[in-house]
Amino acid sequence: MNTSETKEKVLLALEEIRPFLASDGGDISLVSIDKNKIANVRLHGACVTCTVNQMTLKQGVEMTIKKYAPEIEKVVSLEIE
Repeated sequence: MNTSETKEKVLLALEEIRPFLASDGGDISLVSIDKNKIANVRLHGACVTCTVNQMTLKQGVEMTIKKYAPEIEKVVSLEIE
């Protein structure tokens, strides 16, 4: 599977989870997928300061991404620049 196919699958996964994040005033974007099969994402809005954002990342975002793109081994949230 090439990187562009994986990226498209990850973007589809983010579209699935985006409404749930938006309902709480947040959002998410894909920053990159590295060669170690790690999806780097960035949380936005209310998700940045939410006290359960790491649980949302692992239980919601990572699980959804792996459903669409099982080749992804881990999802990491990057800090806002």
